[in-house]
Amino acid sequence: MKKILRINMSNLTFSEETAKEEYRYLGGRALTSKIIKDEVDPACDPLRKYNKIVIAPGLLTGTIAPCSGRLSIGGKSPLTGGIKESNSGGTPSQKIAKLGYKGIIIEGMALKDKLYIVKINSEGVEIIQADELKGMGTYQTAKSLRDKYGNNYSVICIGPAGEEKLLASSIAITNIEGDPSRQAARGGLGAVLGSKRVKAIIVDNGEKDVIDYKDKQKFKKLIPDFTKEVVGMRKAMTEYGTACLVDAVNSLKGIPTRNFSLGQFEGAEKINGKELRKRIIERKGKISHPCHPGCIIRCSNVYNDEKGNYLTSGLEYETIALIGANCGIDDLDTIAKIDYFCDNFGIDTIDTGAAIGVLMESGFIEFGDKKGVFGLLDEIKKLAPLGRIIASGAKITGKVFGVTRVPVVKGQALSGYDPRVFKGTGVTFMTSPMGADHTAGICFPGRGGYREETKDGSKIKHYEGNKIQVALSSDFQVLTTVCDSLGFCYFVGTNLKNMNLFAKFVNNRYGYNVTGEDMIMLAKETLKIERAFNRAAGITEAQDRLPEFFREEKIKPDGYVFDVDENEIKKIYDF
Repeated sequence: MKKILRINMSNLTFSEETAKEEYRYLGGRALTSKIIKDEVDPACDPLRKYNKIVIAPGLLTGTIAPCSGRLSIGGKSPLTGGIKESNSGGTPSQKIAKLGYKGIIIEGMALKDKLYIVKINSEGVEIIQADELKGMGTYQTAKSLRDKYGNNYSVICIGPAGEEKLLASSIAITNIEGDPSRQAARGGLGAVLGSKRVKAIIVDNGEKDVIDYKDKQKFKKLIPDFTKEVVGMRKAMTEYGTACLVDAVNSLKGIPTRNFSLGQFEGAEKINGKELRKRIIERKGKISHPCHPGCIIRCSNVYNDEKGNYLTSGLEYETIALIGANCGIDDLDTIAKIDYFCDNFGIDTIDTGAAIGVLMESGFIEFGDKKGVFGLLDEIKKLAPLGRIIASGAKITGKVFGVTRVPVVKGQALSGYDPRVFKGTGVTFMTSPMGADHTAGICFPGRGGYREETKDGSKIKHYEGNKIQVALSSDFQVLTTVCDSLGFCYFVGTNLKNMNLFAKFVNNRYGYNVTGEDMIMLAKETLKIERAFNRAAGITEAQDRLPEFFREEKIKPDGYVFDVDENEIKKIYDF
């Protein structure tokens, strides 16, 4: 992977260039953030021509390493106003890598009354006008493109929300079956792609595969023990999906409930992993479903309705928490229908769930009002003023409806962990350059970091507000960045042992001589780049804060507040 593909939408041209030498050790998030830092003015309007979208497979994507097929999409976020990397599974990343592309840069802006697709295959690149796709949902878009060009194509596309440049717009990515159910959802990057007038990028490598190995035999020898360990650690996720976290987080009294006013949801048993698995089996859906080829954790799923018809794929914990418990909804079918709507329309389920929770807080509809929520979805589908507000995220919704209890940091909604209970995660929500992102460094109870003071997670109580929570957050932000840069799912395990193993994978793939410590240093450099971009964009330490109510309002039932000392938190910026 030595090539950069550059797509200029202003003049509808493309070019290939050799990646800079300084990009040699960079892939995924490390590459998207470096290119954004190098080529995008931090002060630019995210939805005008000077912003860019960068698509990058991980440094190990396309190889036979398990769980290494993740894709990074980067740009300046219209939601947070800072740098953003949104990460997803699906099939395109491996195809991009096998075509030899280290990254794809989409820049400039096409005429606003036109719409295009970018077609990439082993024969070359085409920019094709596709006005017939205007207003299509992601499912119809993916089907239409695969019907026209062939089912071997993987699709990266936006829905109507992205076309309309709504701030919570996501980018949909096709899974193994060709459904656009994987989402690079956070940060509103779908709106950036929409501003370029790109409806979709379709990719097929055909028989082409440029992936080679410096020492394939040594590379292969690393896989069995790694696979055994990962499969052993993640049995619950394989069996129940990420929905297994519903019971875990609810029992720890930190699941966001009714706009983050409570930490336990009385309807948790109706929306947990066991109930999800039961319904999937009864309705002949799929459990233990991989989000991309080579995934050995298989925490995804295919969820059917009562008649056995496809309803959605990848009904994940974050969606269940924010659309379910956070809105007082205790029915998986309702949550699945909302999930499908969001995926198809092209909006983030986390920010949408948070926005609806804020609207419920205002009294516009009641918590648990399923019929009322579907009415809100109709408003979004019609692009009515209320719908545009909701699809612009929780922050905008709160401002319009005069609600001050709005669970956002830097304009982006918190994911499914209340920071008054998960205090290390709260530090991540505050200080990550990504905003309150569930993939930026979640501190799960029992998990240790890579430093001596953090390595024994079993001795660290997640609800205690002390400096160890800052250290844990720092460690997990770094370790997660390593995974994002290599193309690994962070569920494989973010620890020092794996950093050393990952380095061996890289060395046997490329012939480098890096160490686990080098992996950590590269991740730290990426975080420094991202924070520097944000500072130049006007995001100061004063904005790296949780909303006041998390420090002031005691969460029921145990009465915790977020009380990590701010002077300690500032130390997270010192590597």
